[in-house]
Amino acid sequence: MSTLVVLGAQWGDEGKGKITDYLSKKADVVVRYQGGDNAGHTVEIGDKKYKLHLIPSGIFYEDKTSVIGNGVVVNPKSLLKEIKYLNDLGIKTDNLKISDRAHIIFPYHLKLDELEEKKRGKQKIGTTVKGIGPCYKDKVERSGIRMCDIFFKEYFEDKLRSNIKAKNEIIEKLYNEEPLNEDEIVKEYLEYAEVIKPYIINTTAFINKSVKQGKKVLFEGAQGTLLDIDYGTYPFLTSSHPISGGVAIGSGISPFDLKKAIGVVKAYTTRVGKGPFPTELFDETGDWIRERGFEYGTTTGRARRCGWLDIVMLKYSCAINGFSGIALTKLDTLADLKELKICTKYKLNDKYIEDFPASLNLLAQCEPVYETLQGWKLEEIEGVRTYDELPENAKKYIEKIEELTETKIQLVSIGPKRSETIIREEIL
Repeated sequence: MSTLVVLGAQWGDEGKGKITDYLSKKADVVVRYQGGDNAGHTVEIGDKKYKLHLIPSGIFYEDKTSVIGNGVVVNPKSLLKEIKYLNDLGIKTDNLKISDRAHIIFPYHLKLDELEEKKRGKQKIGTTVKGIGPCYKDKVERSGIRMCDIFFKEYFEDKLRSNIKAKNEIIEKLYNEEPLNEDEIVKEYLEYAEVIKPYIINTTAFINKSVKQGKKVLFEGAQGTLLDIDYGTYPFLTSSHPISGGVAIGSGISPFDLKKAIGVVKAYTTRVGKGPFPTELFDETGDWIRERGFEYGTTTGRARRCGWLDIVMLKYSCAINGFSGIALTKLDTLADLKELKICTKYKLNDKYIEDFPASLNLLAQCEPVYETLQGWKLEEIEGVRTYDELPENAKKYIEKIEELTETKIQLVSIGPKRSETIIREEIL
């Protein structure tokens, strides 16, 4: 039995899509276990670039089964659009499976997401307005509608109409907005239901059977550890559990069946939206990293905030997830910088701390304490395919991260293509 989760160790956007795609080659089953179409994975194969939001990166291999687990909230309209996008590009989606326990996103979730964010004013979270939070809210409130419900047309329609009426009351009375058209939504989503039905199965049973049969199962996280609803920088985070602990909840396997966890770490730090960011750069270097690394959101197109690598955050992430190894990405982005900095600890009220604080008020007061390393040139890493071929300063940077996090860097990415990947130690 071989089970592995690949997840983001920072604020998301670490390059998980490429790593999952690369490791999918050796997997039998690839499972997405949380989040929704607020996530974005970019995969480059040859000269083609593919953008995914809901469908696991394993979809590019016809002999693999790609699973959308019960922990994912699914917008049928977005899903069908993504399926068509892949099919039009010649990518088959026959091996896609959707959990019968996954919750469905409806237009009222998107509308309430938009209105709630607008109401927050200066306290905005920075949501993608994809309806993710409101859908998870309904799930916890026990008023949600699941994929299994669409097999019972009358029940599905009655529940959907009841929900639309309840949400319209909020939209009209609380937000003073026009109500959503009940009949149009019901008609549209009944049509979606018929198209989606063939993909829906009991994925919990399927995944557990695959594990027992000794198949290689790869779990794919969306977002990142610092966006986890419990362990992230609350409230500027997502509404699910991207961490390794979320795998069991979002897929239905026993936590004792997860054997390895790989943390995807960008060679620097980025984040989207609001919230404290101790190592953020507000100078030309920050702008340079953004442009060199093309740090713009796959889903939203928003410019990402950029800063130096934060070891305080990474050690916290390693502790929560129990990483068996790290996949370091975008090392090429830092090439041509004369000097690089790594934050090794924070200074807070004349004291040094190495533990990541829960309070954003405290985090905002933290000053990064840096260690400076020498850089390398881009031409020194272009075409490199083994670790020994890397320039000495690049290896020193990698080994310093290993030393500080006490975690082995098993894979190094020096570009977006599959071929631009250096394996130091086999993962799956």
